[in-house]
Amino acid sequence: MNKKILAIFFSQTGQLEDIVDHFTAPLSEKGHIVEKLRVNPKKAYPFPWTGKSFFSVMPDCVQGVPTELQPFEPKESKYDLIVFGYQAWFLSPSIPSNSILQSPQMQALLKDTPVITITGARNMWISAMERIKASLKQAGSRQVGNIALVDKHHNFISFVTIFHWMFKGKKDRYLDMFPKPGVSDEDIVGTRIFGLAVLPHLESGNWDSLQDELLQQRAVVVRYPLMFIESKARKIFKLWAAIIVKKKNQDGWLVAFKYYLLIALFIAAPIILTVDALFFRPFLSKRIKRQKQYYSGVQ
Repeated sequence: MNKKILAIFFSQTGQLEDIVDHFTAPLSEKGHIVEKLRVNPKKAYPFPWTGKSFFSVMPDCVQGVPTELQPFEPKESKYDLIVFGYQAWFLSPSIPSNSILQSPQMQALLKDTPVITITGARNMWISAMERIKASLKQAGSRQVGNIALVDKHHNFISFVTIFHWMFKGKKDRYLDMFPKPGVSDEDIVGTRIFGLAVLPHLESGNWDSLQDELLQQRAVVVRYPLMFIESKARKIFKLWAAIIVKKKNQDGWLVAFKYYLLIALFIAAPIILTVDALFFRPFLSKRIKRQKQYYSGVQ
């Protein structure tokens, strides 16, 4: 019997749509019905971004404030599987992704339905995923799988290339010397293997071992330095957002946050990571292993 799958997402640049297409291709090729739904905000975000417009969304993003979406209507009232594609903005689910999760249509569909989450991120997605886990649980769904595709280049390099992409609108090699930004074409095409892993679970309705199989295929790789930095930064981002939303004139505070972000990434983070590597990490191996296992899973 053919299964019904809803693949729902927001994609500003098209990268996430490509990921979803390659991931779901094996499902549709086997005769299952894949309904792809690309949802957009009623007021579109600019692309390419300007510095001001990009940082202006930070407070609402971090605080989980939704935006109004263009009307969307899934064809079915119930699906055998939902594939939810999302992005992380400022260590939080992007505003459109969060808005989809909070919409009445999505809330109704999520109840008692297995969900696979999938993202294409620069490299930090853990905090966003934790918030999505909570939203899915609150909606009464069951997250059965998670796939996190990232830019595998060094943190500093990917920071430069992603801003080139966002502010210039071109996914090309900056100065002809940096690599292309975002998830590599090879990794995007390679998401097909994850779709193949999903097939027997979709057809049997038994999802218990799916995430373990996806992990064997390296669908999620948690890197300690990024996990460590993100665990510290998300608390500070919340503090910045709480301060900025209370200000009548937010522009100056957003500029201050921008420079904080640059200093934190290029100066503070290397120092903190070095201190941690010398004095703390060697004595916390069991705790770190448990954290990595947790963030790799869907519990």
